[in-house]
Amino acid sequence: MTAVATWPGRAESWLDDRGKGAWIAAMVVGFIVFWPIGLAILAYMIWGKQMFGKSCKANRANRTHLGVHRPSGNAAFDSYKSETLKRLEDEQAAFGAFLDRLREAKDKAEFDAFMDERARKRAEEARAADAEA
Repeated sequence: MTAVATWPGRAESWLDDRGKGAWIAAMVVGFIVFWPIGLAILAYMIWGKQMFGKSCKANRANRTHLGVHRPSGNAAFDSYKSETLKRLEDEQAAFGAFLDRLREAKDKAEFDAFMDERARKRAEEARAADAEA
C-alpha cells in the first residue's frame, strides 16, 4: 500500500524538477491516452497551483542569486568582467542615444515635409482664388 501512496508524490516531484513544460507534456499525453486523465492533470495544475504558484519575482530572485555580479574568486577575471560589463552598458547607452537622435531626425523630416506640403497647398489655393477673381 505504501508503494501506491508514494508513486503520485514521486511523479509530482519528478515533473516539478523538469518544470512547467513537463507538466504540460504530461497533460497532453493524458488527453491523448484517456481524456479524463488529461483533464485531471489540468485541474491539478490550475488548482494545485502548479501553473500559477510560482511568481516571476521568485524566478527573478533565483536568477539574481546565480547572478552576473557575483565574484568568481579570480581577481583578474572579476576585473575583466566588470570592465567588459561597464563597456557594454556604455555602448548600450550610446546606442540608445543614437536611436533617439535618429527618431528625432526622422520626426523632424516628416514634420518638415508635412509643413512644406501644407504651404504648397495653401499657395495653390491662393493662386486658384486669385485666378477666379
